[in-house]
Amino acid sequence: MSGNSAPAPPQPTGAVAPDPAEGPRRRFRFPSAFTVLVAVTVAVWALTFVIPAGRYDVKDGSPVPGTYHSVETGTGFWNRLKDLFLSPVNGLYGVTDDGTGLTTPGGAGSFAGAAGVFLFILAVGAFITVTMRTGALTAGVARLAQRLRHHRTLLLVVLLTVFSLGGTTYGMAEETLGFYGLMIPLVLSLGYDRMVAATVIMVGAGVGTLASTVNPFATGVASDSAGIGTGEGIVLRLAMWACLTALAAAYVVRYAHRVAEDPSRSLTPLTEDDRRITSESSDAAGLTRRQHIALSLFAATFLFMIFAVVPWSDLHLTFLPTLGWYFPELAALFIVAAVVVGLVGGLGEKGTTSAITAGAGDFIGAAMIVMLARGVTVIMNNASVTDTILDTLQSAVAGTSSGVFAVLMLLENLPLAFFVPSSSGHAALAMPILAPLADFAGVSRSLVVTAYQSASGWVNLVTPTSAVVMGGLALAKVRYDQYLRFMAPLMGVLLVAVAGFLALGAVLG
Repeated sequence: MSGNSAPAPPQPTGAVAPDPAEGPRRRFRFPSAFTVLVAVTVAVWALTFVIPAGRYDVKDGSPVPGTYHSVETGTGFWNRLKDLFLSPVNGLYGVTDDGTGLTTPGGAGSFAGAAGVFLFILAVGAFITVTMRTGALTAGVARLAQRLRHHRTLLLVVLLTVFSLGGTTYGMAEETLGFYGLMIPLVLSLGYDRMVAATVIMVGAGVGTLASTVNPFATGVASDSAGIGTGEGIVLRLAMWACLTALAAAYVVRYAHRVAEDPSRSLTPLTEDDRRITSESSDAAGLTRRQHIALSLFAATFLFMIFAVVPWSDLHLTFLPTLGWYFPELAALFIVAAVVVGLVGGLGEKGTTSAITAGAGDFIGAAMIVMLARGVTVIMNNASVTDTILDTLQSAVAGTSSGVFAVLMLLENLPLAFFVPSSSGHAALAMPILAPLADFAGVSRSLVVTAYQSASGWVNLVTPTSAVVMGGLALAKVRYDQYLRFMAPLMGVLLVAVAGFLALGAVLG
């Protein structure tokens, strides 16, 4: 935006000039995830002076019910102030006020530092950016659309499923913004409207993220914060992903058919520009040999990541080796894969290194959010208030059945998901508190992880604080109120379905 302001228009006769002292009125903008987390950090730090310090006895890394007791921390104001300013750094390295690591369980909120997660997020960002710069992803979707353009319903289902796969495996979000320019002409030429084009992308990736299976930014960070492996609970999440993706596809296809049969029922009526686009034919260029190989390597890397983190022995598949890979190994995998894809995709040495650097830079925000959120946990641990909060929450859910507990976990995460739209920040902030509640309820901690990521994904389908939602709607030229009208019934169906899956998982688990 230019720094020069336009001259003020002349005031009509009889109009009252605005008071210069009042200044221009500005619309309220919801603060970013960074600002929210800084505010949460300061608020939690202030509350540590009010909340009593206490601890649970710990056995095998889990708090022992009925053993909560008060403790004396002996920490003065200046040491507490030091904790506040050092909390992001301590969150990165997992350092307590006495300089020891938090890798040894010492309470319900104990955890390792965020350094491994931090580097892993940068590595994933580098890998995705390198693949995008080869043109393989965009060309692959374009080629798929071209081949299925004469099978309209199948095309919509396949494309939505592809975006959902991106969401469930690596949290596809900002990457979707590059596909609107491709999808809108294609969908309009098939006789549908802009709402169909927007929701195939946005609902597809959003539902996939809601039902994340191994998404490193949701499942990975949350599982790490909960002290469990990423692969734990994957069977339930796979079933959720298949069911919710099918529900979303059926909903979008139903609307698309209704619009094709009667354009007057469209929520986004065709414009003259839309009619011009409809009359033009669009041919998708084929994938080059390099792009074929790059796309294959992209898919193979994520498939191997899934293989490396899933505890196959727990699934009684003893013929498959359980590698037990964690964030250090996975970060190395994605860095190596980024180099290989860049060179194979024709970026060359300079182009590959440039893409890796740019990709890591694009994802530094998500990595820093995890660091900030872990800092909040450090403050609570150093003040010994984490177990006090856990004891209060435990009392609130005491006596509930496992199914009710699972649904309560979903509902408790909904408001937090709105205030912290970053899935990784939400996970790092909430899981150290909420995950140990599963120990009291007699259910797996993976169920709390699934409840958190479902709540986060559900809210981020429509929240106006999401740049992906608002940016995607702007690119598709779909108004936010039109999108909300489309999404309202689907949001209700998804919420009920998720609650049902969580209750079933609690009973069967």
